Amino acid sequence: MKKKFQYFFMLTFSTLLIAFGTYFFKFTNNFTFGGITGLAVLIARTGVISAGDFNFITSMILLLIGLVVLGKKFAAKTAYCSILLSVALSAMERLWPMHGPFTDQPMLELCFAIALPALGSAILFNIGASSGGTDIIAMILKKYSSFDIGRALMISDALITGAGFFIFDVETGLYSLLGLAIRSFMIDTFIESFNLSKYFNVVCDAPENICDFIVHTLGRSASVCHAKGAYSGKDKYIIFTALNRVQAVRLRNYIREHDPEAFILISNTSEIIGKGFHSV
Repeated sequence: MKKKFQYFFMLTFSTLLIAFGTYFFKFTNNFTFGGITGLAVLIARTGVISAGDFNFITSMILLLIGLVVLGKKFAAKTAYCSILLSVALSAMERLWPMHGPFTDQPMLELCFAIALPALGSAILFNIGASSGGTDIIAMILKKYSSFDIGRALMISDALITGAGFFIFDVETGLYSLLGLAIRSFMIDTFIESFNLSKYFNVVCDAPENICDFIVHTLGRSASVCHAKGAYSGKDKYIIFTALNRVQAVRLRNYIREHDPEAFILISNTSEIIGKGFHSV
């Protein structure tokens, strides 16, 4: 029950983070990068409907289509995040109406317009969820066609962003184009940061004490291979193990203190699949 509550909290927090960054920094500055919310900024310019309401209506239509077309394969958590994001944006427009940006620093606002939704999207991706929108279109296209979905979404995002040059002005268009270029990179950076672990190769003469520390103190496991030094010709052992960042510091300090002659190679990795890390 505790794990379910934590998972639900992460879904809610990350979705509201996307909504906060989108409404207070993206909508108010007319930044057009990024899927349905970018299109909502363009449509809101006509004055017929607000960006929040357009996003709500469009997301609900896509959600219903997704439920009909994808059926049981359509994840409930995607539906929850899509509804929450749409409702939150519409509610913010009514509770905190914004008639202009927070500051007169568009670059500062662009940073928050990118960083907050990117962080929220990265959290959702990391726990296997999605905020809906164009992701639903991608899921439908993937089911019924052999399109390169990633390229198609990239082209659609670029067209929406490019329209900002004509609907608004060159300055706004350039900021939106910059936001489009940085957003994907920042999402990937956040995801890698969440999953970052340390991979150890330890070359030593006696692996017993180090392995005992790894297993009984750090609560991890390790593999040991017999090796031979190319220069010295002496028998050596190589210990392979993967740890989180805190455990990595403790193991490094332990080896320095108890086996200073050991040779240590430490690598960063964000993709470790197996018991104690991520399941397949």
